[in-house]
Amino acid sequence: MTTQAAANTATDAFTADWQDWHRQQETGLADAHGFLAVTGLHWLTATPRRFPDAPGAWSTHTEGVTVTLDDGEELVIDGTPVRGSYEFGIIPERGGVNAVWGDAVIEVAKRGGRDIVRPRHPDSPLRTAFRGTPAYAPDPKWVRTGRYTAFPEPRPTTVGAAVEGLEHVYDAPGQVEFELDGQHLRLTAFPGRAPGGLLVLFTDATSGVTTYAANRALQLSPPAADGTVVLDFNRAVNLPCAYTDLATCPLPPAGNRLPVAIEAGEKIPYERH
Repeated sequence: MTTQAAANTATDAFTADWQDWHRQQETGLADAHGFLAVTGLHWLTATPRRFPDAPGAWSTHTEGVTVTLDDGEELVIDGTPVRGSYEFGIIPERGGVNAVWGDAVIEVAKRGGRDIVRPRHPDSPLRTAFRGTPAYAPDPKWVRTGRYTAFPEPRPTTVGAAVEGLEHVYDAPGQVEFELDGQHLRLTAFPGRAPGGLLVLFTDATSGVTTYAANRALQLSPPAADGTVVLDFNRAVNLPCAYTDLATCPLPPAGNRLPVAIEAGEKIPYERH
């Protein structure tokens, strides 16, 4: 095999791997009870309230969230049918409980220190009309090798949210440094989805032009023993707030607003055009 043929084969494999990953992203997003199925974002108070897309009257107090169901109403929680009054208890920040109601799921969660109810219905118009997310063509040039440096102690980092007036606090374990277009860049990292993995939230010069203005996210595999970490910006994704105003997504830390154009990863969703 010639050098050029080998390079073409490697590029084809890189593209096929990215396409498989992107299909999985789309499948998860379009799940029957994914974020595209959300029909309401209801902030709970001490006064019981009913909502058009969920059963019962909902309230929150010092002991946590309570729902009071009318006769004939039922939720299924952890496989057990619930009627009458039910105490969810105190839900931890960024935690949540999913209660089943027919073909819908009623998410009960805490975001920014406030309890919420966020119903998810499979027949939500946003979900049924979903036609995928546009993205830049994958290109190996956007795979960068960086270096992770852990902080002596995780740093509590307050960031804004897609919902005005809401804030999130994350413990940042360290930062990632890398080079791009001759510039030395640095990103504060948060704990990632996988054990030992990292998450970086960022904006760049494409934000608000070809990519979503508020944020994008990139999951990183656990750094190597020497701190080496790979940033594949082809896998930069939109957070749920890129699709719906019913999300409470975090915004990037101030230092994660990159002065370069990252022309890779997911673009502005069709739903926002």
